[in-house]
Amino acid sequence: MRTTVSKAHGATYDAGLRGFFAYRDLGAKEATGGTHAAHIIRAVPGEGPKPQWHTHALGFQLVLVLQGWVRFEYEDIGEVLLERGDSVLQPPGVRHREVEHSDDLEMLEVTSPAAFSTAEAEAPSRAA
Repeated sequence: MRTTVSKAHGATYDAGLRGFFAYRDLGAKEATGGTHAAHIIRAVPGEGPKPQWHTHALGFQLVLVLQGWVRFEYEDIGEVLLERGDSVLQPPGVRHREVEHSDDLEMLEVTSPAAFSTAEAEAPSRAA
């Protein structure tokens, strides 16, 4: 691994896992040989989530809200509103869904490994 810099000026945002988000790769995947990833995730204005329960097959996932707000729902703790400066550490395999977000939402996401699968899941019995 070597020191890796990702400059905001001129950065590009690409399509990714969710169509209502655009993703900026911060270079961690390449720098760590795929053991970790770091992205800035930006809402696509006017596009909202279609709340679907799902899980991720990964060992670590941390999300930090940089701007705006997002409402998630988790099988273990219920619904939470995250605003600027708030974070969530999602346990491996936890069923969750995004309920809604602001058009100006920006989040930092760090995962391990960089590549992981996502699977739709049934709603927990306590969820609507």
